Amino acid sequence: MMDSDKASASVDLHTISSKLTHGTEKGKHSKFSIKELIEEQDENEIVGFELYERAQDISAEEEEMIRKKVLRKVDMRIVPLLCVTYTLQFLDKLSLNYASAYSMNADLDLVGQRYSWVAAIFNFGYLFWAFPGNYIIQRVPVAKYTGLLIFSWSIILIGHIGLKNYGGALVIRFILGMFEASISPSCMLICGSFYTVKNQPIRMCIFLSFNGVATMLGALLGFGLGHAESSSLKPWKLIFLVIGLLNFIWSFIFIWLCPDSPDKAKFLTEEERAGLVKEVATNNQGIKDSHFKRYQVLEAFSDLGVWMIGLVGLASGVINGGVSNFSSSLIKGYGFSGLNATALQLPTGAIELVVVAVSGFIIFNVKNSRCIVLFCICIIPLAGLIGIHVIDLHHKWALVGCTFLQFIVGGPVILSWILLNANVSGFSKKTISNGIWFALYASGNIVGANIFFAKQAPKYNSGMIGLIVCYVGIMSIAIGYRLLMMYRNKKKNELQGGYDSEKEEQAILDGFKGMTDFENPGFRYCL
Repeated sequence: MMDSDKASASVDLHTISSKLTHGTEKGKHSKFSIKELIEEQDENEIVGFELYERAQDISAEEEEMIRKKVLRKVDMRIVPLLCVTYTLQFLDKLSLNYASAYSMNADLDLVGQRYSWVAAIFNFGYLFWAFPGNYIIQRVPVAKYTGLLIFSWSIILIGHIGLKNYGGALVIRFILGMFEASISPSCMLICGSFYTVKNQPIRMCIFLSFNGVATMLGALLGFGLGHAESSSLKPWKLIFLVIGLLNFIWSFIFIWLCPDSPDKAKFLTEEERAGLVKEVATNNQGIKDSHFKRYQVLEAFSDLGVWMIGLVGLASGVINGGVSNFSSSLIKGYGFSGLNATALQLPTGAIELVVVAVSGFIIFNVKNSRCIVLFCICIIPLAGLIGIHVIDLHHKWALVGCTFLQFIVGGPVILSWILLNANVSGFSKKTISNGIWFALYASGNIVGANIFFAKQAPKYNSGMIGLIVCYVGIMSIAIGYRLLMMYRNKKKNELQGGYDSEKEEQAILDGFKGMTDFENPGFRYCL
C-alpha cells in the first residue's frame, strides 16, 4: 500500500462519527459537517455529501414520501435509458451473427476459421481497452462519456458497409470492441449511483434482459432486410447501416437525458436529490470518488472474491462467444435456410427477457438469494447443451429448442455484475475489479469463438463440451462464493461485536471517504 494513498484514507472517522452522534436526541440528526472535520480533504471532492447533510433535516415522514416519489422518477428516467442503450449495444454485437446468415462470409472471403477470428477480434479490442476504459469512467462524467461511446461506435458500425476483405473486417471489429469495452461498466456505475444495493438487482436484470429485446429486434431486422433485394446495398451491409443509424440518433438522446450522478440529476428537485443521495449512501460506498488510489489496486488483485466473480465472467464469456457468433450456424446446420435461421432466433430473445427479469424479481423479494439464483439459472442452458450434444440431427426441432435455451447466458453475466456492485467498495478497487471481470470476459469470448471448429459442423462437439464445462464451473463458484461471503460477514460481526445505528452511520461516513469493503468495518457482504 502506498503511504500517501493510505494517509489520505486513514482519517479518524470514528472521531467524526462520535461528534456527529454525540449529544443528539434520539430521532434527530447532528448539524456537524464531515467537511469541517477533515481539514486536508477538499470539500468539493466528497461527491454528494453536502446533499447528504441537507437530508438530515428532513423528518422521517417526509423522507419516506420523498423516497417513494424519487424512486418513481428515477425509474422513469434511468431505467429506460439503460434499457435502450443495452438493447442497441447488444444489437451491435449480434450484427455480425445476423450478417453471417447472408452473403457476408462469401463476399469477404471468410473461409475456414476466418469467420471465427473476425468474431474473436472484437474481444481483443474489448480486452485491450478493459482497464483503460474503467479508469476513464472513474475520472470523467460517466453519462457524457457513455454518450460519446455510443456516437463513436455508431460511426464504426456504418463503416462496415465499406468492407472489402478479411483484413478490413479484422481492423474494424477490433476498433468496435475497444469502443464497446466501457459501455457495460458505465451502465453498472450509473445503476449503482442511483439505486441502493437492495434495489439494484431487479433494475440491472431489467436492463440486461433487454439483450432479449435486441435478439428479437435483430432477428426481425435481419429477416426483413434479407428481403431487400432491390437495394443497392446487400442485405448484410444494410444490417450494419440500419443498426449504426439507430445508435447515432440514440447517442444524442442519451447525452441530453442522462445525468452523471444523483447530485447532478436536474429532473429532481434539490430536496429530492438530497433524499436520493441519503438513500444511496446506505450502500456504504459513497457516491463517486474520482481520485485513483493505488493501494486499492493491490487490494483488488488480492481479493479472492473478486477473482471468483472474475472466473464467472471468464466462463460466461466463453459461452457468449460461442452462442452469439454461432447460433445461426447451429440452426442452419439442423437443416434450415439462412432466412429461417435468422427468423428462428426471434423466440430466443423472449426467453432471455423473461428468465433474466424473473431472476431480478426473485433476488429483490428473497433476501440473500443472489448466489442461489446464479446456481439455478445455469441448470436450464446446461440441460440444453447436453441435449444438443446427444440428440440426433433427425430431431431438428428438439435441437432448435435446446439452442433457444443457450440465450439465457445473460443471467450469469448480470448476476456477476450485481455481486460486484454490491460487494466491492472503494471506487479505485471497484474500477480494477470491474477491469478484471471484463478482461476475463473478453478473454472468454475469444476462446468461445474459437472452440467451434468449421469441420465439426453442425453439432460442434468441441464447442458443446467447452460450454458444458463452463456452466458446471459457474455453479461450483456460486456455492464457494456464497460460503466465502458468509465467512467474511461472520468475522466482521465478531470484530464489531454486533451492528447498531452508530456503526451503521459510521459505515456510511467511511463509504463517503472511499474506503474499501476490507477497510470499512461496517460494510456487510450480500449473498
